[in-house]
Amino acid sequence: MEVSVVARTLGRVVGKYILNKYPELQKKGYHTNDFGAIVAAAALSHDIGNPPFGHSGEKAIGEYFKSGKGLCYKNKLSDKQWQDLIDFEGNANGFKILTESRKGVEGGLRMSYATLGAFMKYPKESLPKKPSSNIVDKKFGVFQNDKKKFEEIAQELGLSKLRNDKHMAFMRHPLAFLVEAADDICYTIIDFEDGINLGLISEDYALEYLINLVRDTINTKKYHSLQNTKDRISYLRALAIGNLIQEAISVFIENEEVILNGKFQHSLLEKSKYEAQINDIIKISVEKIYQSNEVVEKEIAGYSIIADLLDVFINAINNTFNHTASNYDKLILLLLPDKYKEIDDNLYTRILSICNLIANYSDSNAILLHKKIKGIGLA
Repeated sequence: MEVSVVARTLGRVVGKYILNKYPELQKKGYHTNDFGAIVAAAALSHDIGNPPFGHSGEKAIGEYFKSGKGLCYKNKLSDKQWQDLIDFEGNANGFKILTESRKGVEGGLRMSYATLGAFMKYPKESLPKKPSSNIVDKKFGVFQNDKKKFEEIAQELGLSKLRNDKHMAFMRHPLAFLVEAADDICYTIIDFEDGINLGLISEDYALEYLINLVRDTINTKKYHSLQNTKDRISYLRALAIGNLIQEAISVFIENEEVILNGKFQHSLLEKSKYEAQINDIIKISVEKIYQSNEVVEKEIAGYSIIADLLDVFINAINNTFNHTASNYDKLILLLLPDKYKEIDDNLYTRILSICNLIANYSDSNAILLHKKIKGIGLA
């Protein structure tokens, strides 16, 4: 929830600035709360498509197709369909979840186009891969099955094409920069705080790294009056988040014209005066938290778990389509939620639906399902 609170603040402040600068928008009925709600909803949804085991889970799905048993499907799919799989992207899966229709539920979660535009950090398809240094090209945000849907949204929002070629790529919605900033702020500061509270990072690091973010706002008397590490770190965290929010707003306003014209090619915090300090915090977090033995061991296990689940479910659904399903395949299909039991004629759609299914699991649910399939722990 923290990211949505930060996002709402960013949206409201920037919205107030925009409405004051463009009073005609007020006459059309827009309010500062509208901007806050849009950015908060998009931020709250930003991780919805991520698979178990986080970014490692994305790579695990990709590796299954790139060098695992899923490699057998390469020659049966188009280049872009194949790229969707070998570079499986949680952002694209999130867009799929938010917008996918099913019987009786048209339009997915039925979010506003503005919210979907703000959600879309990488409004492009999977190929070409990183053709430029523009931030839009860092990753991709739309699977092949969802291109038409996003093109309709982009047209409605008035997003300009990023390039004049046959590949789908649009410039970002301006509010997407605020969603990204909210994510970056929380990812940087809150993960760092968690690492300190868990004992993975010493309090000395907090003073060394956080103090540079709060030097101008810290009340040293109040800080030294706090009796324990958790309270002191919480105080520094709150100040740091507040300062980064103000900095992100300043960068947005300073670059407003470039952003509105779709020409801003960086994240807001990349242009922040705190960029060096942020990078230092991320570096120590990677070393002490994300590469800790506990995390690494879980991610290693995740590769096997995800590969096994993909293999079992994709085989079952394809064998059923080809009328060659074994009794085991039929039992596996009974584990599928109802919406995945409708078997599509298209191979790419069938495979992608299983990737989506696996990506919907939490770490613990994926581990539990894997144990059941492997017969581990059964009497």
